[in-house]
This record gives sequence, C-alpha cells and structure tokens, in this order.
Amino acid sequence: MNKVVEAKGLTKSYGSFTAVDNVDFSIEANKIYGLLGRNGAGKTTIMHMITAQLFETGGELLVFGEKPYENDKVLRQICFIKESQKYPDTFRVVDVLETAALLFPNWDRAYAERLRGDFNLPLKRRVKKLSRGMLSSVGIIIGLASRAPLTIFDEPYLGLDAVARNIFYERLMEDYTEHPRTVILSTHLIDEVSRLLEHVIVIDKGRILLDDEADALRGRAYTVTGPTAKIDAYAAGKRVIHQESLGGSRAVTVYEALGATDQRRAEELGLHFSPVTIQQLLVYLTNRGPETKEAFA
Repeated sequence: MNKVVEAKGLTKSYGSFTAVDNVDFSIEANKIYGLLGRNGAGKTTIMHMITAQLFETGGELLVFGEKPYENDKVLRQICFIKESQKYPDTFRVVDVLETAALLFPNWDRAYAERLRGDFNLPLKRRVKKLSRGMLSSVGIIIGLASRAPLTIFDEPYLGLDAVARNIFYERLMEDYTEHPRTVILSTHLIDEVSRLLEHVIVIDKGRILLDDEADALRGRAYTVTGPTAKIDAYAAGKRVIHQESLGGSRAVTVYEALGATDQRRAEELGLHFSPVTIQQLLVYLTNRGPETKEAFA
C-alpha cells in the first residue's frame, strides 16, 4: 500500500499549548481525503507540517517517504491551496498562472485556460482587485491544473456561489478520474463535499477522533424518533451521541450500525429511522467534550 503521508506520534506545541497531540495517521496514494474538524482543532497545523511550513515538535512525519523540510524533491510534488493565499501586489491573473507553470512539473496550461473560462476569470486584472470569489477561483485553477501528486485544498471556495462551487466539484472529480492523485480537502461545507470523499480524518482538540473510509462512516450512526417513553426503552444501554425532545416525542442518534434485530424491535415499537450524514456525525461527536479516540473506534 503506497503511503503519501505517514505520521507517527506527530505533535506540535506552542509553549504550554498543544495544537496537535501525538497523532498517528497515514494518507494513501490516489484517494480523496476529507480532513475535518472545528476551527482550532489542528487541521491547518497538520497541513502546514505536511507542506514544511511548520516544524513538528515531536514524532515523525514522512511525505513521499521522506522528511519534507527543505526537500525540493518532496515539495515539488505538493500543491497547497489555502484560503489566505497572498500574491505580489503587481501580479495579474495571467502572472499568477505563468508562475504556477514554472513551479509545478505536471502543469497543464491548456487545462488551466479551460478552467479560467469556466470561472469567467479576467486574465489581465490585478489579483489585489479580485473579489473574494474570484480569488478563490484562482486557487482552484492552480490546484487542479498543477496535477500535483499531493494536492491540498484548505477552504478553497470562500466567496464562491453555489454554481461556482458545483463547477469546482465537477471538475475535481472529472480530472481526478483521468489523472489520479492524492487530494486532501479541508472544509466546513462537509455535506457538499461528502459525495467526493473516499476517506475521512476528523481531528478534535489536536487529536484524531475518527479515521475511516467515508462509506463506513455513512453507516456508523442513525437517528430514531418516536414517543419519549418508547425511545427511552429502545435507547437504554446504547451509545447515544445526540438527543432532542419536542413535547412528548424524542429523537436520539445512536453511534452504532443499525442491525436487523434492532430494526425489527424499533419497528415493533412504531419508531422511525433516518440516516446520519457525515457532517451531522462530526457535529455530534465534537460537541461531546473530551472524548478519546478509543471511545469511537
């Protein structure tokens, strides 16, 4: 199994504050990953260590089998698109794209031009004059046209409307199918991108909370709704991660796969089921306080 990124005991501390706390994870080649978590969870710190913009405090981090810091062989295989990307004040869109062509060995100039047309981006406009959405479009074009073996998007579509975001999703999947590579998406729009994700890593308070295939997570929990007394009887002894009450009714989310026996029992009680999305699962688990990784294994 070809590992693009491998972290063992990876830690990053700032004085007494630990942003990333002794985490182990690996990222395989030619898969789309979601790196998810709340603000301040440690996602950006991990991405900055992978791209050699930060040193780890402890543990080991290998990218393409080597340490990334001051390693041109590794760094030329990475394209990192982040929301706060800065460009020289004098640069026009065309200058940014021409510079990208020099930086990325797999750059596809014709594809970049097609993407520019998709996003209706003016070539001669100075980057500092672009709207927030147009600036995001520049980053998306670079990320896709770079064809980098490891491409990382950190909140890549701030300011984009729903139509433009959908163009991004469609172009990403089309090009990923034709030119497989490893893609990491870090985003708060989890429901929108969940259909793209093959593997999900959730970080919370600097620790890995979930690390699993996306399909497995989609069946990891379910919500059951009905009269309070019947719900209480059904949920007794189960791993309830969320509950809501309204009048005489209650909805509980159970953290386990729905088995045939439980389904028959719930149907006999007249209870109703609904699936739990990856975004709902993340919200419910990260709102539960200082749970350990092992609690959700």
